[in-house]
Amino acid sequence: MMLPIDPDQIGSADIGEERATLEMSHEEAVEHVREVFTDAGFGIPVEFSPSEMLNEKVDADRDPYYVLGACNPEVADRALDATDNRLGALMPCNVVVWEAEPGKQVVYHVSIMRIARLIGMAPDNEEMADIVADTGELVDEAFANL
Repeated sequence: MMLPIDPDQIGSADIGEERATLEMSHEEAVEHVREVFTDAGFGIPVEFSPSEMLNEKVDADRDPYYVLGACNPEVADRALDATDNRLGALMPCNVVVWEAEPGKQVVYHVSIMRIARLIGMAPDNEEMADIVADTGELVDEAFANL
């Protein structure tokens, strides 16, 4: 399959990639990330531990890995309208916390809004640019407070 875009030409800014390292236990980091993103205006309607599921189902022996599905309802509503409801397939905006080593957690996020524009799922217009900017500000605030 030929990709419509060259992944080597896409940088972390193009996908709104954010990363932070926290010096705390995995459980503390998950709680801290949940609180910080909630304070920044996100709800967390979905959360789960892929590592627990994989360790249980296929004996994967994975280190702690947790996904927080963050969503700002106002922005999500605008994004659904701007994309003829298609962006819902990428919702919620996931924030991932994984244990790099005991006492050291990585927090990772990419912008579904930016990715949707790159792949043609969202329009490349002023309305979507405003949505990307608004979500970017919320994520920036959250990462600044981690």
